Amino acid sequence: MPVRLIRSPTLSTVAEYAYSSSVEPPARLIYAAGACPLDADGVTVGVSDYAAQARQCMLNLQVALADAGAKLTDVAKTTVYVASSRQPDLVTAWQVVREFFGDHDVPSTLLGVACLGYHDQLVEVEAVAAVAP
Repeated sequence: MPVRLIRSPTLSTVAEYAYSSSVEPPARLIYAAGACPLDADGVTVGVSDYAAQARQCMLNLQVALADAGAKLTDVAKTTVYVASSRQPDLVTAWQVVREFFGDHDVPSTLLGVACLGYHDQLVEVEAVAAVAP
């Protein structure tokens, strides 16, 4: 596996992820666009439900990665966007994302934002992955 998760021996253990990752050459990088909570017809699922939208984002991310020849364990970094200024809403989305990644506790940034691109959209997840050539 070209992705190696790095844990800091000096930073807090409170974070639920590795603090950094490295990609060992040779590797092919995959930059996934933000996965949105849309169904196959382009309709936003889980209106007003952060967990349902995070779940759909992760399902869509898995498909996008698979189409590029990767899987969640190949992810080196994520950014999770949540349209809320309330920390509990961010935590709700984050818990779903963490569940999907399981033991692959990839470095991640979790952000509360004012608005996302699709009607009724609350969550978006982008990722960078690396696979062996």
